[in-house]
Amino acid sequence: MKETKVISLEERAQDEAKSYLEKLLSEGARKLLQRAIENEVVEYLETNRERRTEAGQRAIVRNGYHPERELVTGIGPIKVQQPRIRHRDGQKFSSAILPPYLRRVPSIDALIPALYLKGISTGDFTEALVAILGERASGLSATNVVRLKAGWEEEYKAWCKRDLSAKAYVYWWADGIYFNVRLDEERSCVLVLMGALADGTKELLAVVDGYRESTQSWRELLQQLKRHGLTVAPKLAIGDGSLGFWLALQEEYGPVPQQRCWVHKTANILDKMPKSVQGRAKELIHEMYLSPTRKAALEAYDQFIASYQAKYPKAAECLEKDKEWLFTFYDFPAQHWSHLRTTNPIESTFATVRLRTQRTKGCGSRIATLTMVFKLGLVLLC
Repeated sequence: MKETKVISLEERAQDEAKSYLEKLLSEGARKLLQRAIENEVVEYLETNRERRTEAGQRAIVRNGYHPERELVTGIGPIKVQQPRIRHRDGQKFSSAILPPYLRRVPSIDALIPALYLKGISTGDFTEALVAILGERASGLSATNVVRLKAGWEEEYKAWCKRDLSAKAYVYWWADGIYFNVRLDEERSCVLVLMGALADGTKELLAVVDGYRESTQSWRELLQQLKRHGLTVAPKLAIGDGSLGFWLALQEEYGPVPQQRCWVHKTANILDKMPKSVQGRAKELIHEMYLSPTRKAALEAYDQFIASYQAKYPKAAECLEKDKEWLFTFYDFPAQHWSHLRTTNPIESTFATVRLRTQRTKGCGSRIATLTMVFKLGLVLLC
C-alpha cells in the first residue's frame, strides 16, 4: 500500500509563502525587464527622430508589439513583450537588452565578464548572480569566481598565440574601445579587430590594449597576427578615419580597400554644425550612405557640399577629406552593405559595456580587463 505523506500546516504555510515570494520576484523581474526594453526603444526613437524619408515622413516609428515571448530564468519563466519598430528606410533595429531569438537568460560565462566590466567586485558576484540566475548560481563563491577568472586569463593568453595560417577573412572591422574600468592611465584604450569569413561568420581577431589608438599600437597588433600566420589581407577594412590603424595596415598588408565608418563620420560632421541645422544635415548624410546606387549617393554628397560649404566650412571639410573612402562599400555585394558601412559589428557586440560617458574609476587590472573583453566578445559572437 502506497504511503501517504502527511504535510503539517506549518510546512504548507512555508510552501505557500515560498510560492508567493517566487511569484513576487518573477513579476518584479518581468516589470524591470519590460521597463528596460521600453526605455531602450524610447531612447532609440528619440535619437533618430530627425530621420526622414524622401516623402518627408518619419523614417522610424513605433508599431505596436511583437508577440509575447517567454524567457527561461533562474526564478522561473518570465513573459515579456518587445516593442515593434517600423523602419521606412530599410534599416533594422536590434535590441541590446533582448536580442532576437533569445529564449533564456545569458549564461554565467557571459554574465561574469559583463558584471566585472560594470564594476561589480569579486565579493559581490555571488549575490548578483543569485539575484539574476536564481539559487543555481549560489555555489559560485568569491573563491570560485577568482578561479574562473584565472582560467580565462590562461585561455586569453593561449588565444592570442593561436595559429591563424588557415584563416582568410573577407572583411575586417577595427575600432578602439574605452570601458568603464580602471586601466593604466598611459594605456587606456582596448584595440579590437574583428573579421568575417567567406561564409559570413564573424570572429574576433584581436583584443589588445593600445596607447590612444596610435599607429604603433596597431602596427604591433598586425605584426602579431602575421607572426601567427594571418598573411592574407582582407578585401575591405572598415573603421573610423582617426584610427592609427590605416597607416599600420598599409605598412603590414599593402594597399587594402578602405571604408570609413559612417556613424563616426556623421557624429564628427554634426559636431561642427549648430543644432539648428543638424536635422537637415543628418538627412543628407543618411541619404548618402543609404542610397541604392553610388550615383545617387554622390548626388546627395554634392548637395551637402553646395548647401553647407560656405557657411560651415569645417563640416564640409570633414566630409570631403574622406570622400575617397566613404563609398567603397558600393563595390561589394548589396546584401553586405548594411554590415560594411559602419563598425557596428564591434559596437553592437560591446554595446552593453561600452563606456559612453566620462571614464570613471572602477575595478580591473589591464590583463583582467582584456580577458573579460575577450571572453564577453566570444560569448556574444557565438
